[in-house]
Amino acid sequence: MIAPMTKYSFILLSGEQGPFLEKLQELGLVDITRSVKPVDEKSLKQLEEIELLDGLIRGLRRTEIPDGTEGEGSEKDIVELAGSLLMRYNALKEDLLRLNKELGNLRIWGSFDADIVEKLSEAGVPLHFHILPRKQFKESWAEEYAMRLVAEQKGKCYFAVAGEDSLPGEILPPEVSVAEKEKELAGKEEEFAHIMSLIAGAKERIPELEEKRRTIQAELELHLADAAAVRMAEEKVLTLVGYSPAENDAAVTAALDEYGVFYIKEEARVEDNPPISFRNNRFVRMFEPLTDMYGRPGYDGFDPTPFIAVFFLLFFAFCMGDAGYGLVLIIVGLFLRKVSSFKDMAPLVVTLGVGTTVIGFLFHTFFSLDISEWAVFAPVKGVFLPSMIGGYDGTMVLSLAVGIVHICLALIVKTVQATKTKGFLGSLGTWGWTLLIVGGVAVGAFALAGVMDKEVTKWTIIVLGSVSAVGIFLLNDLHRNPLLNIGSGLWETYNTVTGLLGDVLSYLRLYALGLAGCMLGKSFNDIGLLILGDGSGIASWIFFILVVLVGHTLNVAMAALGAFVHPLRLNFLEFFKNSGYEATGRPFKALKK
Repeated sequence: MIAPMTKYSFILLSGEQGPFLEKLQELGLVDITRSVKPVDEKSLKQLEEIELLDGLIRGLRRTEIPDGTEGEGSEKDIVELAGSLLMRYNALKEDLLRLNKELGNLRIWGSFDADIVEKLSEAGVPLHFHILPRKQFKESWAEEYAMRLVAEQKGKCYFAVAGEDSLPGEILPPEVSVAEKEKELAGKEEEFAHIMSLIAGAKERIPELEEKRRTIQAELELHLADAAAVRMAEEKVLTLVGYSPAENDAAVTAALDEYGVFYIKEEARVEDNPPISFRNNRFVRMFEPLTDMYGRPGYDGFDPTPFIAVFFLLFFAFCMGDAGYGLVLIIVGLFLRKVSSFKDMAPLVVTLGVGTTVIGFLFHTFFSLDISEWAVFAPVKGVFLPSMIGGYDGTMVLSLAVGIVHICLALIVKTVQATKTKGFLGSLGTWGWTLLIVGGVAVGAFALAGVMDKEVTKWTIIVLGSVSAVGIFLLNDLHRNPLLNIGSGLWETYNTVTGLLGDVLSYLRLYALGLAGCMLGKSFNDIGLLILGDGSGIASWIFFILVVLVGHTLNVAMAALGAFVHPLRLNFLEFFKNSGYEATGRPFKALKK
């Protein structure tokens, strides 16, 4: 949910803002309204320094150090050292690639002395070097010229001619010998090894770079906050505006009173456009980065994270749809807890793995095998999803059913929000559509379940339709001409009917992705079984394990990618559109060290 915010207006004398902002930075609970972009030369320089440090940290972390390389220390400034090392590292990598390629080309011609080639040319017996596609090379040239075929590689013929030569495909003669090129390559490799030892030592100093980045970031935030102050009375007096979650009121007020600053405290209003801070439980907080990918709501909006937490997890599990793959994700998540750069992602990966395991079990699928046929699961066979529901694939029917529930929930949220912001009378049109769609779905579900007979169902639908029509066509705007309301209602009806149909069908992707992953996994199983045969040979078992292991690893990776993107799309498009969600807010970012 969106945390209530308290607005603080500060009035200071010129020159007091520096020490005051530093105290707020130490407190770390107040968001001073400030720009998120550089506002002058100083802030631009600080931002460039931050970007440089980010690049150096990424570069050092991505550089792979060969096993057995011992780190070599250096007393140079870590920023200067890391920058020079990474530049030299990239240059040496290009040099090594070039030299290896040149050496490979030289070795084709064999070992020779470039000086002797030059002396032969001066003596009137020049050597000519040629490269031609095999189809263009003619063996009969050996009878006409002093020619020798040196090598034949990748469909090309490499040959040399002594004396007069008019054959096609001539290239410039090599300028150095193989030995000279090998010596040059060895020197570069020695220098590269030295650079790698220095980089290994620099990697150990990454915390220094991170500390520098944090320091500059804090200085930038302080400078931007100071620049945001409104100066008045010939710049002798200035004002600052800050926000803090209402739950921090006691701590913030006590600190401000201790500082002795003059401030006005009031409840934040929508028109103030306060920053948005979420207040969610531990489970929902894991999904807040997904909400931030789209954008935070306005202060009068709603927090979609609880809905994303439930449905993204459910949709992800549907797309994976395999209990075995869920166990793999749990193991990966537990491993990520040991990796510092991915530690924050670990709980989410484990949670997605648990959800996938549960749904995969209900779908009775384990590494693309149907476990409902296993005798060990016979006692719990009743909890498995039936293969067919009403003559259709059970997973497909369930995907559509979940999609309908998702959209109905979005409409309910939209109605609640409209009532909250516009009042009941101002949201009668929204109430009409929600009553019609959600009520119609509920009545249909009761009718299919046999709770309501045909006559009751018919009259319930008639009443729902009539009441909804009044809100949709006549009362959608009480301050507008009724004829305009009718026209607006007809246009909205067209858009809603066509849009809802497409929205519901979009949820078929849950079924399609799960089916595709299952079929691909089953194909790898079948290929492995064909290789295994009767299992009489050790080699067949080795190749069986390799095919199944590699195949399912690739399938898990592809399935996880689709299971992340498509559920995100269903939440960002279908749910957000039908719930009226708008990302107009900015995240709460306290000024802190």
